[in-house]
Amino acid sequence: MSRPVTVGVDGSEGSVAAVDWAADEAALRGDGLRLVYATRWAEHQLGAMKVSHEDRADAAEGVLAETERRVGSRQPGVALTADEVEDAPVSVLLAAAAAAELLVVGSHGLGSVRGFIVGSVGQEVIADAERPVVLVRPGYEKDGSGGSGKNSRRKVVVGLDVNDVEDELLHFAFDFAGRHRVPLEIVHTWHESFVHHADAAAKDERAAALAGAVRPFRDRFPGTEVTEVSAPGRPAEHLIEAASDARLVVVGRRRAARGSHIGSVTHAVIHHASCPVAVVPHA
Repeated sequence: MSRPVTVGVDGSEGSVAAVDWAADEAALRGDGLRLVYATRWAEHQLGAMKVSHEDRADAAEGVLAETERRVGSRQPGVALTADEVEDAPVSVLLAAAAAAELLVVGSHGLGSVRGFIVGSVGQEVIADAERPVVLVRPGYEKDGSGGSGKNSRRKVVVGLDVNDVEDELLHFAFDFAGRHRVPLEIVHTWHESFVHHADAAAKDERAAALAGAVRPFRDRFPGTEVTEVSAPGRPAEHLIEAASDARLVVVGRRRAARGSHIGSVTHAVIHHASCPVAVVPHA
């Protein structure tokens, strides 16, 4: 039995964007779509304020009903289930992720420093989930990173460290690009100081190492158009720049690095990339 695409629902603008993205992805994959509402969302959002059981149930029923109508209008062929779970949002979403093909959550628009606000729930889930988590911001479709319009063939971007190649990360990126029939751009960077001391031959070695790391996946996914980018600089800056012309950026998170630590590159990308971001856990 295939795993569903699962999306966290709370009625916010970010949640609505996540639902739209998840519905389209479930339709493309031929998977079911599961909506999950944590009945203690309101308490999480309001801090210490207590919310009655009846009010929690009413809120969940209303949000899920409206979300089901939205999905039915957007992707009527998707098999849909909806669950309200009596628990705090992080616990609910982590449990849902464990049974999902991927988990989709929303961000909350632009912050004061022109980055996207990834709330504490989203960051905790990304840091601890055992399955890939896709973070979707409001307005992602307006930038051409989704939908079926003229920009629908925008690329998928993945960052790669050739000294520590993770199969799970590359497999997710190749598989996603192949399913969507879009090009894949693989970005490898090195520290700026390398440029000042290295000759052309050394730079060629970097490019050759990247090509060698990617070759097994090119063979496994022969129909995917791939571009390899080997360049000096900070990886997060390259990935964020590439996101302006992407439908998805794929980054990794070590399973061993649990709790609040998700890595500096992943942290920067989820807060500043202008397209949806997939965080893939790996060994």
